Amino acid sequence: MLFLHVSDIHFKAPECLDPDTDPDKGIRTRMERHLATQVSKLGKVDAILIGGDVAFAGDPREYEEARKWFAKLRILSGCERGPMLVVPGNHDVDRASVKAAMSTRNVHKAIAEEKDDWRDNTLRAQLADPQTAAALLHGHAAYNVFAAPMNCQIYPGRIAWKQDLELTSEVKLRIHGLTSTLLSGRDGKDDLRPSLYVSPLQTALDPVPDVVNMVMCHHPTDWLIDGDEVENALERRATFQLFGHKHKQKVHREADFVRWGAGAVNPSRSEKQYEPGYNLVRIDLIGSGRERRLSIETHQFTYQSNPERFRPILTSSGDDVFRHTIPFAEDIVASTGTVGSHAPPDPPIDASADPEAAMGAEVNRNIVGRFWDLASSDRRTIALELGLISREEVALPEPERYGKALIRAKERDLLDRLAELISEKEGK
Repeated sequence: MLFLHVSDIHFKAPECLDPDTDPDKGIRTRMERHLATQVSKLGKVDAILIGGDVAFAGDPREYEEARKWFAKLRILSGCERGPMLVVPGNHDVDRASVKAAMSTRNVHKAIAEEKDDWRDNTLRAQLADPQTAAALLHGHAAYNVFAAPMNCQIYPGRIAWKQDLELTSEVKLRIHGLTSTLLSGRDGKDDLRPSLYVSPLQTALDPVPDVVNMVMCHHPTDWLIDGDEVENALERRATFQLFGHKHKQKVHREADFVRWGAGAVNPSRSEKQYEPGYNLVRIDLIGSGRERRLSIETHQFTYQSNPERFRPILTSSGDDVFRHTIPFAEDIVASTGTVGSHAPPDPPIDASADPEAAMGAEVNRNIVGRFWDLASSDRRTIALELGLISREEVALPEPERYGKALIRAKERDLLDRLAELISEKEGK
């Protein structure tokens, strides 16, 4: 499975609205051309992973330009119908709206200034209250509209998302999107390090047999108040970890996990080291039974200014591929339910039993995309007809309203009927 890993594109309005005056467009064009050459060598991309900071100021106009660019990237990478997943970055938060909303500033203050031992409880309490929960996520409104067709929007009942992709016919790659921006943009200001918070709510990552955990998070752990706790949890529970924000490309390889840092597609030109970049990562499962291993090949590409082009980052031995393998032996106990020769077997855990994660399947992604392509009135009519939302929930923001509805459709075995109703609306 080949992944395109990009981050920190920073579409900035009004500059990005006019291609003739957008100072970053040339870099993206060169990246597009370079990506096309790599696809011809490595094969089509299976999934696109976006590490946050799609926009510069959480402006809806910035996301509109981003949609156009990612549509082009899908075609160039051969990933027209594959999954594209995203997490929010600090530039995806509308800091102006945060500054203007006293309710948001108050809930930020309550969580950020809480004692460490009580911060998680305070976050849970704020999320449990509809008004303070809405205030907490107020600055993510435009981001959520962009992320919803990918089923990556966040809302009070789901501040982190998960989706399963098929690594093989037997093993799933469960991608978890963590939100590191809950406290981003406090009082409309830039974030300090460490001032952000993830919380144990997002790092449980319950182990499931024949499932490999991958985590996407915009901010590296040194930007988090609970950075040590998050780092420890991920090192134990997430085989693959992808971060952005620092604009520095890295691949950190350990015995049982790999951590990537993404370069920025469009970093600030004021940075001392102006190095746009992107990653291509191939993950394969090789061997069988107790001999199963995960094979990882990382291709990192960075921009050089003279001559202007993207080039590979080399290993210390001069290779243009960072290679690594991680044991992934079959979990006999977990997969069979057998705990001992005299113990009665329990039924095996089924990875597909998680309705939210199962929405990552191709057929389900197709339904989600088609649903969001409908007119707003048609979405509402279908969701109400199938009983996927209540009359009271019609007042919720659309990304939250229909995020809940689509997962309920999976839970209630209504996806086939949902697809039929979508087809009827499409045929009008």
